[in-house]
Amino acid sequence: MGRARGLSVRLKLTLSYAGFLLVPVFLLLAAAWLFLLRQFPLDKLIPAPADFWRSLDPHNFGPLAFGSSAILVMAFLLVFGLVGGWILAGRMLAPLARITAATRTAAEGSLSHRIEMEGRRDEFRELADSFDAMLARLEAHDAEQQRFAANASHELRTPLAITQTLLDVARNDPTRDGGELDERLRAVNGRAIELTEALLLLSRADQRSFVRECVDLSLLAEEATETLLPLAEKRGVAVETSGVSAFTSGSHPLLLQLTMNLLQNAIVHNLPESGTAQITTAVEPESVVLTVENTGARLSPQIVTTLTEPFQRGTERVRGGHAGVGLGLAIVKSIVRAHDGTLSLSPREDGGLTVTVRMPVVQRSV
Repeated sequence: MGRARGLSVRLKLTLSYAGFLLVPVFLLLAAAWLFLLRQFPLDKLIPAPADFWRSLDPHNFGPLAFGSSAILVMAFLLVFGLVGGWILAGRMLAPLARITAATRTAAEGSLSHRIEMEGRRDEFRELADSFDAMLARLEAHDAEQQRFAANASHELRTPLAITQTLLDVARNDPTRDGGELDERLRAVNGRAIELTEALLLLSRADQRSFVRECVDLSLLAEEATETLLPLAEKRGVAVETSGVSAFTSGSHPLLLQLTMNLLQNAIVHNLPESGTAQITTAVEPESVVLTVENTGARLSPQIVTTLTEPFQRGTERVRGGHAGVGLGLAIVKSIVRAHDGTLSLSPREDGGLTVTVRMPVVQRSV
């Protein structure tokens, strides 16, 4: 919506400085007239234009000289206030001009620019530092989104390319077994559907488009364990569930998905045999804690820091065709962030991974 352009802040400050400078002088002159010159009428104090300079003659000092001197002082202070106020306002608003220029640069798409204002910490310095921090977060988020878009395009293109290849081979080879083709197409199509559903879930978590309710993480842990028990038995992984009731506020389906993803990762990325996965819940003074720990291959800290990135599967942990779509921990990270929680991953000394989720604690309503 267009708006008419008003006075600049610098001009407003200039007029304000001049006004504040003239007001006390005017009050002082009024007090002098009230207590010293009240017996003289105003026409004896305000000289006519023709008598203005003659009234300033020291030999003719009188009421007219007082009035002429007062007018000169007021005029001098007005000019001094306007000029000095303009210069002072310009110096005071110079940091704001740098912030405005940086804002325009960012609006044009350049997020790498920083104000980096020097000097002691004041309101303008705090505003500039906050703006720089915001630009840094936006730049990091923009880079993350670009990597995500590129990776998502690659991941979605892969099953489509495989499908196209299978169809081309089948068309050029009429004797090819249709049952085998049908099975492979179903597998590729299932992978594409799984990836699409994961992307939709990730978007839903990022947008926080869910209804909050009181959720007990210990019940989610038990439900996830019961659901994934067949997978754990198939892979020879023993799952242990323990802990206390831990109530938080959030979306039951999303928090269940979080728990399922963590436990499934712990089962899939484990030892070839006789592995273990532990899922526990605990309550701290201001948060509830969900911890999932599993045995497995040794992980370097560098690999652990990348596991929550979309499509970063951690190839050292993948085996047996259970790589998934590479969004499990990315979805967990988004769900945790949407619930105002924190997520931390750390490698175990003996191999495997420990994932800790902390979320705000709530009191269960009676």
